[in-house]
Amino acid sequence: MTSKYELYRAANTPVPEQTWAWNMYGAGIENIGRNGRPEKFPIPEPAADQMLVRVDSVGMCFSDVKLITQGRNHPKLYNRDLAQVPTRLGHEVTVTVIEVGEQLADQYSPGQRVAVQPDIYQNGKSTAYGYTVPGGLIQYHLIGSEVLETDAGACLLPLEGDMGYAEASLLEPWGCVVASYTQRRRLEPKESGIMWLIGTPGDKRDYTFSAGLEAPGTIVLTDAPASIEKLARQTGTPIIIRDGLGVDDYAALADELTDGRGFDDIVVLDPRSATAVHEIARHIARRGTLNMVGQEPLDGLVDADMGRLHYDYIAFIGNQGPDIAASYGEKRNRCELHAGGAAVFIGAGGPMGQMHVQRAIELPDGPRLVIATEVNENRLEAVRTLFAPLAEKHGVELLVFNPMQSEESLYDFVMRATDQIGADDVVVSVPVAALMAEAATLLNPNGMLVFFAGVPNGTMAPVDLSPVYLHNAQFTGTSGLTLDDQAQVMNRALDGSLSPARAVAAIGGMNAAQDGIEAMMTSRYPGKIVIFPQIPDLPLMGLDELANKLPEVAAKLGEGGIWTNEAEATLIEAYWPLSGE
Repeated sequence: MTSKYELYRAANTPVPEQTWAWNMYGAGIENIGRNGRPEKFPIPEPAADQMLVRVDSVGMCFSDVKLITQGRNHPKLYNRDLAQVPTRLGHEVTVTVIEVGEQLADQYSPGQRVAVQPDIYQNGKSTAYGYTVPGGLIQYHLIGSEVLETDAGACLLPLEGDMGYAEASLLEPWGCVVASYTQRRRLEPKESGIMWLIGTPGDKRDYTFSAGLEAPGTIVLTDAPASIEKLARQTGTPIIIRDGLGVDDYAALADELTDGRGFDDIVVLDPRSATAVHEIARHIARRGTLNMVGQEPLDGLVDADMGRLHYDYIAFIGNQGPDIAASYGEKRNRCELHAGGAAVFIGAGGPMGQMHVQRAIELPDGPRLVIATEVNENRLEAVRTLFAPLAEKHGVELLVFNPMQSEESLYDFVMRATDQIGADDVVVSVPVAALMAEAATLLNPNGMLVFFAGVPNGTMAPVDLSPVYLHNAQFTGTSGLTLDDQAQVMNRALDGSLSPARAVAAIGGMNAAQDGIEAMMTSRYPGKIVIFPQIPDLPLMGLDELANKLPEVAAKLGEGGIWTNEAEATLIEAYWPLSGE
């Protein structure tokens, strides 16, 4: 006899006439659904260039909070009237193809399982599934050109092997984590871009530029040494000279020469003034570089734009000289955790922070010491419970620290744990500028600071940029992901080197989705909440509650009470209504 789980996986049961959905009609959680309940809508037939999919699982993501609070003012909604044209949350999604339009028949087939890559660009315009495109808090919906015809092609990842639905939903957040260690900064002078090279009056040093000076389409020189002006003229590139500028003149220069867009590459020779570097950095173009070349430290901390490091991928690079080109390239600018080093994770107790900690522990040639910090004691205990056995298995020392529960400062704790050397890597998963500035003080001179949590562009924090050129410090940030990032996570899950489902902390059915959103917003559970839309009446519950509420499912959890594909199969077998109602 065929089991219900086998029927579910085969996806050949009749499709109901209607689907439950949690549409979003405005800002505020009260505008999700109607009167705290999902609504029923007819299930449409796919057009020739569409396919009907069944939504199998949806991960709740804290990034949805901005959408919930801002409503139509969210940047990806472009002031849309949600009351008339609603959207729908849910971008961490696994779906199964049910019906395929004739134009897609050679690409997709009924029963095929795919994960959605929600970070979409079409003709250069940023959209997103679960934001601009209504997302996965629905049982069935159509997928068409809004997902299939993007600048990167179809934003769907066909699932391989026997991946579970929940772990496949978590490929998206895990892909974001992977992306934060994938080089996103541009590390060479931009071809046909505009380079601004700023010297220091009286600097007699003989600089060289061994490669890359021929790339820009325009070179702007301000108080440049004669040796650099000579090299620039030898390239044949158009040169603009603007000597004698003060910090108050920089904005006007950027407006004049770049229409305010900013310079693609900025080179600062013999930087001394932190104030000047701050003002210069304001005029880096998106994905631009600021290359500092010098041998003396700055006279103070630089107010750096944390939002632009995260969202605009600006790069602070440098070296001691005399070769300006030595600052460029991936060999000089790492993005991966230091092998055998000490890594600190700030905000380690949240779902994404936990993923960073887990990745560090399971990473081949990863850090030898992992320090997880969190101000919520329950979340910190969850980190200890989840990852202490994993760390022991991989030969990694795991330390946990709550600065609110200790007379010792985080700085002193990290210095003591690293024999006063400082951390090789610090990853910040909390969108607070003050914490980002504090995190920078924990680094050793060659350390890397990763801003995983985003703050708005224009959010400044004082950091010491001198180690960027005097040593080899790295300041990086990333936002979003690509299909390749998700595929990388899937491949590691399939080969057993990463367990995405370890992040699951709670589960619920379709009717519990609003409760799941509230729980996510209030951090009720120390990990990810996964909704199973095809199981309508499953209440929201933590995995630690399953032993009392769903003992047959609890019996299939893994060591340490982690979610498994076997637990998921048991859940579907016991609680999926064959009718889909």
